[in-house]
Amino acid sequence: MTTVLVEDEPLARQELRYLLAAHPDVQVLGEAADADQARTLLTQCRPQLLLLDIALPGTTGFDLLESLDEVPPAVVFVTAYNHFATRAFDVSALDYLLKPVHPARLAQALTRARQLVGPQPTEPAARPVRLQAHSQVFLKEGDHCHFVRLADIRLLEAEGNYVRVHFGQQALLLHKSLQHMEERLPADLFFRVNRQQILNLTTIEKVHAYFKGGLLLEVQGGHRITVSTRQAVRFKETLSL
Repeated sequence: MTTVLVEDEPLARQELRYLLAAHPDVQVLGEAADADQARTLLTQCRPQLLLLDIALPGTTGFDLLESLDEVPPAVVFVTAYNHFATRAFDVSALDYLLKPVHPARLAQALTRARQLVGPQPTEPAARPVRLQAHSQVFLKEGDHCHFVRLADIRLLEAEGNYVRVHFGQQALLLHKSLQHMEERLPADLFFRVNRQQILNLTTIEKVHAYFKGGLLLEVQGGHRITVSTRQAVRFKETLSL
């Protein structure tokens, strides 16, 4: 199970490596002491498991996750402060380890991680340019934080320099452009229906002809979304046999 350690204290990183050595299937791809190093390392390595300290120099582990386009499948927080526990589980972390880390608790967290990530392929798959439907992302608005699978996102709407992301009963506002989101989302699942919206294609229930060659889509939840005249041509090409 490929793993990255993000911890600002060298002795703590050394202790984690020592404990992980008792688990031969765990491969530590690298270590990072701050958020900048961690972002670079995670982008390069794309590990299955992230062991993440919450208190990092100048920032937090929560802020680091928010800045990532794709979050590792399993995230385990490691920290000396137990008052972070509630928030860690609020963002659906796999587990929460309190320093000093006890070997039995680490083993328990690793067992849960193995169950989540499943068996590792014998050869690494080619890295896609875009995220995939099963990819997990971390969304944060103020104190509201969520791990979300892309397939669970219904709609993205531009609001100035921000994007409103709709999933479940939530609608979080992210400081990212709709263009950036379009470039990262899987093209077989999401479609830019007009200048302001990107729609999850699996939510469409009915399609109607609309004004000047555009389309009117009835989507799950009883909502209606218009496809611009320009995008209607691409939409038909995308969904045609």
